[in-house]
Amino acid sequence: MEIKQHRFIQGHKHVAYKAQTFPEEEMLRRSREFYDWMEKRRSVRDFSGKPVPREVIENIIRTASTAPSGAHKQPWTFCVVSSPSLKTRICVAAEQEEKENYDRRMSESWKKDLEPLATNASKSFLQTAPWLIVVFKKVLEYADHGEKRNNYYVNESVGIASGMLITAIHNAGLVTLTHTPSPMNFLAKILQRPDNERPFLLLPVGYPAPQVFVPDLKRKELHETTVFYD
Repeated sequence: MEIKQHRFIQGHKHVAYKAQTFPEEEMLRRSREFYDWMEKRRSVRDFSGKPVPREVIENIIRTASTAPSGAHKQPWTFCVVSSPSLKTRICVAAEQEEKENYDRRMSESWKKDLEPLATNASKSFLQTAPWLIVVFKKVLEYADHGEKRNNYYVNESVGIASGMLITAIHNAGLVTLTHTPSPMNFLAKILQRPDNERPFLLLPVGYPAPQVFVPDLKRKELHETTVFYD
């Protein structure tokens, strides 16, 4: 019996797909090992300037781009910066916004919550890290003749892709920090992005510095974040 490799559903070609599955024991082992690996992931603010091959960054972004998205629109652009002059401009602008945040915009309770993280307006890691990945969300698309076309579930789609991006960075043995200077419009201006793109997330990427200290934080236990309905 010939196994069909594709079929047309509602007039569109669909190809055969076979998911890779595992015996229960193997599944448990793999899920536990992956959790143990991911549990070691931490946000790092102290980077080495050691170069990271461009191909590694390309593969990381390819991985992020496998994320599901509304109507498969893939409403994201990953701007990858290694230019020292651009990194300096981004750092200066980010620090200006962060100083304004700490001085005027943040509530006292917000700043109190940040105290265990020992954060401040200095963002020198934006110059030290060999790569910056700036994630932009595409709020809409332009057709070739200029017609506007909607994207769907943009924040959700780009958020999922960003999570997969961070996972791929960790998997490569590199570190990052989720940096969201607010407002972030300066990133669109510096990187000369079109008017249908909005900055979503800024990730410095590289090796950790020779000695790094991170806050001694504990993640919530499973029962604090999860409800099972049996």
